[in-house]
Amino acid sequence: MKKIRTIPAKSHKGNDTLNKETKLKVCAYCRVSTGSSKQAESFETQISYYERYIKNNPKWEFVGIYADKGISGTTAARRTEFNRMIKDCEKGNIDLIITKSISRFAKNTADCLEVVRFLRSLNVGVYFERENINTLGAESELILSVLNSIAQDESRNMSENIKWAIQKRFKEGKVNVATKRFLGYDLNDEGELVINPQEAEIVRRIYREYLDGKSMNEIKNGLDRDGIKTITGKEKWQENTIKVILSNEKYYGDALLQKTVTLDYLTHKRKRNDGESPKYLVKNHHEPIISKEEFDRVQEIMADRAAKYGNIPEVRHKYNKRYAFSGKIICGNCTGVFKRRTWNSKSPSRQIVWQCSTYIKEGKDACSMKAVDDMTLKAVFVRAFNRFYANREQFLSIFMKNVEKGFENKNTENSEVQRQIQNIAEDIKKLIRLQIEGKISTEDYEKNYMELKKQLDKLKKTQSDNSAYKKKQPRVTALNE
Repeated sequence: MKKIRTIPAKSHKGNDTLNKETKLKVCAYCRVSTGSSKQAESFETQISYYERYIKNNPKWEFVGIYADKGISGTTAARRTEFNRMIKDCEKGNIDLIITKSISRFAKNTADCLEVVRFLRSLNVGVYFERENINTLGAESELILSVLNSIAQDESRNMSENIKWAIQKRFKEGKVNVATKRFLGYDLNDEGELVINPQEAEIVRRIYREYLDGKSMNEIKNGLDRDGIKTITGKEKWQENTIKVILSNEKYYGDALLQKTVTLDYLTHKRKRNDGESPKYLVKNHHEPIISKEEFDRVQEIMADRAAKYGNIPEVRHKYNKRYAFSGKIICGNCTGVFKRRTWNSKSPSRQIVWQCSTYIKEGKDACSMKAVDDMTLKAVFVRAFNRFYANREQFLSIFMKNVEKGFENKNTENSEVQRQIQNIAEDIKKLIRLQIEGKISTEDYEKNYMELKKQLDKLKKTQSDNSAYKKKQPRVTALNE
């Protein structure tokens, strides 16, 4: 007759972290989302409570408190204490993390589960006090996923509440301006905008020179030449900075509120408000630096110049066909669009040329392509057109063969682009893993992530362009027939 003897399972730290007989190295993680005085009080209370809570348990060894103050929980990249805690877990300094709730630990489901799974691989548990969940339990991940989704929804509700509060302040005409990046004004003790005389003179100079006929580039060069620094202390100005100053209604005393909106409460990405949310105009909000008449005149000049060069706001993605070759000449070096320019416009040796836009903006180090004389360009076009017309049937036959060959090349190129996209996506995942494990600094993580993201965006654009190119195939086939 068979005899069966049960061999008891050995006790492992991962079976039940909270009930283990030997002392566990236990820490607590605390966080508050804002820097208000009320939240600061809550922050100190959390720290005091968890220190007593851990030390009063004879089975636990207190190893410290990790606390982030005034940091949003929707992203882990900026939570320095959180990242330090994860790194200490990897070193074996922590067996158990105690935190108030899932929403205190993380508000993004994907990030939270990623961290919890990594900690479980290290046999480190996380105990969520409010939900009474120990992540080393067998059923914990399912419960955690559900509850974390709820926490994420709470974060969305909080974002909506904050948005409502901001809009309420806007409706009441309350304006918050970061004057550290706003040339011309300071804040007084009452939080009101007051003119900074030295900075205001720079603003008046920019408006005056633009009204006198100077371009934004000429104004920029003048400020650089005179050694006038930007509001952030930089020695070199940018044309876009000049444009923002010339377009800001606050310089004539009004304040337009909610110019931008947040698209996603998790990514915090913002964009210009093009009607997604209401805007609020507060008239005569503060002392002006320039008059309303000067501001309006500047806007008229900007609109006239934009229309002259085809930069029309309603059709900004299109190129106004002011000249026959506008938008049609592509640089063979950098793929930039050639622009029409006038050399020596005020002298008898006036010359019309077409020049690469990259060379114009960034100089010959960025693109060495030389300018093409307008008369030469026209002569070459006429000669090419005459050759085409005289041999149009042969030309069309060769053209269609090249198009078909192009489709084949595009298909091959698409496969290669897709492979590169997958490789970069894997590199991003590995980078995120390194950041979670604390094997890379926040600065290096952000730098590497932005570089990979830039490459990924470029490849996706190439893929999109190839797809758009391929969609034209039926039309070409019909033409061939």
